[in-house]
Amino acid sequence: MNINGIRAIYRFEMNRTRRTLMQSVISPVLSTSLYFIVFGTAIGSRMGEIDGISYGAFIIPGLLMLSLLSESISNAAFGIFFPKFSGTIYEVLSAPVSPFEIVAGYVGAATTKSLIIGALILITARVFVDYSIAHPLWMLGFLLLTALTFSLFGFIIGVWANDFQQLQIIPLMVITPLTFLGGAFYSINMLPEPWQTLTLFNPVVYLINGFRWAFYGVADVHMGLSLGMTLGFLLTCMAAVWWIFRSGYRIKP
Repeated sequence: MNINGIRAIYRFEMNRTRRTLMQSVISPVLSTSLYFIVFGTAIGSRMGEIDGISYGAFIIPGLLMLSLLSESISNAAFGIFFPKFSGTIYEVLSAPVSPFEIVAGYVGAATTKSLIIGALILITARVFVDYSIAHPLWMLGFLLLTALTFSLFGFIIGVWANDFQQLQIIPLMVITPLTFLGGAFYSINMLPEPWQTLTLFNPVVYLINGFRWAFYGVADVHMGLSLGMTLGFLLTCMAAVWWIFRSGYRIKP
């Protein structure tokens, strides 16, 4: 394995984050802080508990997942899209690095950025809401698994996109609505039928509930199902990335 090749790609992506610190790190943390101020403090203080959890604490896993999904996708997508856009992707492909090493560099950097943002959001949440984590190891595992899975998904989007507009379509038009409708701000058990049943077809429901179980030991769906859905999507993304490099889809002339 070409460790130096992986390290070079990883360092380049992390250096890009340092150059755009305001946009890459500070902006999502500030946006999430506004959610905590509005929903956690202003509105949450006037709402009752959900499953024995204060509303401000209840929405922490959902808000964390909202930022984690969007940032994981955006970081990985832009990381591979910009070399495609500028034409430098051919230098990467002609270098003595394997497809696995290329993906490890780009996706590893995107995952690291997402984990940093997740940690900062957890620290920020403590300023506004008092919360505890019932299963810290499971929480870290879900955090890492989700960041890795959606960084891979972002890599696929970056390869698929032909312009900056396409780069933003799926995060803005698909992922964000699914997160809002996936129980980020409410329990799906509060929904009437048939909406409660229809919500179960939303894959983000399982991500949020798995994360919420790790925090508080309560969830609308079984933790094992949440873990299985996440692992299934991870394997699907890995298969898609393997096919991209095998076929040369949109990365080779």
